[in-house]
Amino acid sequence: MTDDHKLLLDPALLGPTEGDAGPLLEAVAIQKRYGRNEVLRGVSFGVERGDVKAVLGPSGSGKSTMLRCLALLEPIDAGEVRLEGRTIGVRPSGSRSVRLPERELAHQRSDIGMVFQKFNLFPHLTALGNVMLGLTEVRKRSKADAAQVAGDILERVGLGARAQTSGGDLTLVEQRRLEVARALASDPRLLLLDEPAGGMNPVEVEDLNQLIRKIRETGVTVLLVEHHMRLVMRVSDVVTVLDAGRVIATGSPDIVRRDPRVIAAYLGRDA
Repeated sequence: MTDDHKLLLDPALLGPTEGDAGPLLEAVAIQKRYGRNEVLRGVSFGVERGDVKAVLGPSGSGKSTMLRCLALLEPIDAGEVRLEGRTIGVRPSGSRSVRLPERELAHQRSDIGMVFQKFNLFPHLTALGNVMLGLTEVRKRSKADAAQVAGDILERVGLGARAQTSGGDLTLVEQRRLEVARALASDPRLLLLDEPAGGMNPVEVEDLNQLIRKIRETGVTVLLVEHHMRLVMRVSDVVTVLDAGRVIATGSPDIVRRDPRVIAAYLGRDA
C-alpha cells in the first residue's frame, strides 16, 4: 500500500491540516443561469470537515446543478466556490474573475471526488479494473501498485469478494459501491454524491446508508444531494434545503424536518 493512500484506509492517521479552522467547502452566493432560466439564485452554505452534509429539495430545485458547480464541472455566473478557504475554479483578471483553463481545473478537481447520478462504469472491465484505470492512466501508477490500492479500496466499500466480477454483472447496489470506490481512488478530501439512491428499493437504500457511514469512518467528508427524505434524515449531520434555486432552511435533520417552510415546499410534493 502506498503512503498517500494510508489516509483513505486508516482514519487513525488523519491529523490536522492547514486551513482546518473553517469549513472544508463553501458555496458563496452562487448564481447560475441557462439563458433566461435562473437555476441558482445566490446559494450559500458550508460543509464542515468530517461531516455528512445533505442538500435536499424537490425535483427542479437546482440540487444537481449546484453539485456540478461545486465539482467545477459547470461555470458559475456569480459567487465563489471555496475549498479550505481558497477560491477555486477561477482566477482574478483585472476587476473580474475568469474561469481557469481545463488543465488547472482538472488539478483542482483531484481534491473532489464525484459520483454521478448515472453510472459511468466500464461494463467489460472487472470491478478491480474499473478502479485501477484512473490510477494507471491518470495517476501513472504501475499496474502492481494500482492493483494493491484498488483492492484495498474495494475491501473498504464491501466489494472485495467481487473484485474479479465484470462491472456489467454487478447488482445496482454493487455498481453504486463501485462508483464510490472509483471516486475514492483519487484520495479526495470531499466526496460528492448526486442522487445516489435513485432507482433503489428500501433494502438497497439501507445498504447505501451503511456505505455512506463507512466512507465517513475513513475521514472523507461527504456532500450528497437527494430528494429521498428518509435517507437524508438517517445519514446526515446537517441538511440544507433548496427550493426554486434558493436556500430555504439549514440545520440538523430533526430541525429541518419540522421547519414549516420545508413542509410547504417539499414534504407535500414528493417525500
